[in-house]
Amino acid sequence: MAAHNELGKWGEDCAVDYLQRMDYAIVARDWKSGHRDIDIIAMDEGTMVFVEVKTRRNRAFIDPEESVDYRKRRNLQGAINHYVKFFHVDSNIRFDIITVVGTLGDTHPEIEHLKDIPLF
Repeated sequence: MAAHNELGKWGEDCAVDYLQRMDYAIVARDWKSGHRDIDIIAMDEGTMVFVEVKTRRNRAFIDPEESVDYRKRRNLQGAINHYVKFFHVDSNIRFDIITVVGTLGDTHPEIEHLKDIPLF
């Protein structure tokens, strides 16, 4: 596996651990809708939360959340709509971004949880 893929997987693992510590129930990881994917789907007190995880080694070039651009948001919106229709989701939904900044194996990465982000 390429180093950037390993870093991304590690970041998603860190995000899942964080969400579980915050009492979220993890419903799915890496859910695919064609070529689109949703990193984490979780429940937070009756609200289904769709989470995009962005992992970086540092903030030298761009803050991780800034990489969730228009095209990525459009793809996420399509995948979320597909999931909601496919599974007949009948709860409130929300889109969050979790950023993880650190290096592979770092035991204390910097984690930021941005809640209820508008897709557009």
